[in-house]
Amino acid sequence: MSGKIEKDKRVFKRRFSVDRTFDVVNLVLMIVMLLVFALAAALCLQAFVQSDRLSRESAARDRAITLCQNTAELVRHGGGDLEAAAEKLGGACIGEELCAGYDKDWTASDVQSCIYRLTVRPVDSGVEGLGRARISVVEEASENRLFELETAWQEDING
Repeated sequence: MSGKIEKDKRVFKRRFSVDRTFDVVNLVLMIVMLLVFALAAALCLQAFVQSDRLSRESAARDRAITLCQNTAELVRHGGGDLEAAAEKLGGACIGEELCAGYDKDWTASDVQSCIYRLTVRPVDSGVEGLGRARISVVEEASENRLFELETAWQEDING
């Protein structure tokens, strides 16, 4: 009987030591998989943050393009009358240039406290009877120019 007990003890010890080694290997593998998962999650989070920023920048640029195009049409329709365009845009003429401010939702606001600033500057065309202006939208905080275009119109050279 004692031979059988000794044999059982040896089998038990062997099983216990094998199982213990197996558990340590499994634990190390689980830790490695957890680290890989955490790295993948961090990369995905970074990609989402980047795409959100790009989306907001693209939306702002699209709004700036539309605002510049609408302003160009107002200036051309008015024959270069920046005062009339300023009145319709909710801005003001300062010297020879038109300035208008817009908040984060692109509604007209005060130029001193705006997020986006629209500027229309007359440009010398070098041709009699042809008026030109440069229209730009700038993000105030970063001084980043979102969009800029030039427009031209015919002026009355007789009067």
